[in-house]
Amino acid sequence: MVCLQRICAHIPRPRALFRSFEVFVQARALMPRSRVPGWTLLGAAIAVVASYALWHGGGKHNGPSRDAAQAPPVPVKIATVRKGDFPIYLTGLGTVQGFNTVVVRTRVDGQIERIAFKEGQLVEKGDLLAHIDRRPYQAALDQAKAKKAQDEANLANAELDLQRYTKLGEFATRKQTDTQRSMVKQLTAQIAADEAAIVNAQTQLDYTSIRAPIAGVTGFRLVDRGNIVNASTQTGIVTIAQIEPIAVIFTAPENQLPQIKDAITAGSPKTIAYSPDGKRMLSEGTLMLINNQVDTASGTIRLKAVFENKDHVLWPGQSVSTRLLVSTAKDAVVVPDDAIKHGTDGLYAYVVNKDNKAEFRRITVGKSIDGETIIEKGIAPGERVIVAGQYRVQPGSVVTETIASSGSSDD
Repeated sequence: MVCLQRICAHIPRPRALFRSFEVFVQARALMPRSRVPGWTLLGAAIAVVASYALWHGGGKHNGPSRDAAQAPPVPVKIATVRKGDFPIYLTGLGTVQGFNTVVVRTRVDGQIERIAFKEGQLVEKGDLLAHIDRRPYQAALDQAKAKKAQDEANLANAELDLQRYTKLGEFATRKQTDTQRSMVKQLTAQIAADEAAIVNAQTQLDYTSIRAPIAGVTGFRLVDRGNIVNASTQTGIVTIAQIEPIAVIFTAPENQLPQIKDAITAGSPKTIAYSPDGKRMLSEGTLMLINNQVDTASGTIRLKAVFENKDHVLWPGQSVSTRLLVSTAKDAVVVPDDAIKHGTDGLYAYVVNKDNKAEFRRITVGKSIDGETIIEKGIAPGERVIVAGQYRVQPGSVVTETIASSGSSDD
């Protein structure tokens, strides 16, 4: 009897049924053991358990059990559906490039006497980068100047002779006068040539001082002091990349070209550069150029955006993810991404009604960005949606709002 009592104690049952069973067992204990066989007691126990099963099974059809009726509210996290402007971005991957990139080369032959820059230095246009031995070019300039002085002296003498022949009048032949006049013109032209030679020699001398053609940042030094350089080789002194402003080259699918063209027609659309993982915004710029042809091999179009880059956060060769603002959806219904769940029949969400009960809603969604999604159908502005804890919720469940722990995921 004690064993049966212990077994039945773990089975939920009506108090009256159990009391009847106890009376039966006590009566059995008072009877002589020989008059009531053991199987009779076993049969009675089975009958009691079967009666409970019938009673409990019927209860499921007649209404919710007392435990279900008293189920505690499900703790969830709730957000309110908002209505407002929603930016539509086209995302992509891009590479940062210097707005201008120049390989600085020598324009004259000679030996490098001095390197005037440090690798990685920011330079301005016209800053000195290197010196080449200038002595041969200084000598050529001095020679050109001396030649001009010589020709000027000859011209002065020829002009005096022309004046003398002119004053002689009929005592000088016409041939002598014409010849002298021609000599004066020749020497005048020679002096003009001397002046051009001086300018050229001065230019060659100036080329011995290699200066930055643009403002930017220098790269690795490509040649060291003491080396002989010449203008015919392709090896440069250093590469300079302009980083203020700076450009980002990225691609977009060709089917997005109409949207991009409409955006650039309306103005310079905003372009945002993010870290490659898309988590950290680096800089904001504007789209400046759509390439003049689509890459038929990949079905993409190349785009160029320009960034001021005053803080130098963008660097040539850096990989970035991009967002191009092409339009803004007005008065859009927006919910957090966590409210949207995937079911066997499509997308759905749980809406909390005024009685704090969960309602199952099938939804249609639009664009999504920064953890929010446009709802095209299924949810109205101002309604409350469950954004965490859905796995414990059923349609009609009573819910209570709680704050989810940071970084946790309930679904």
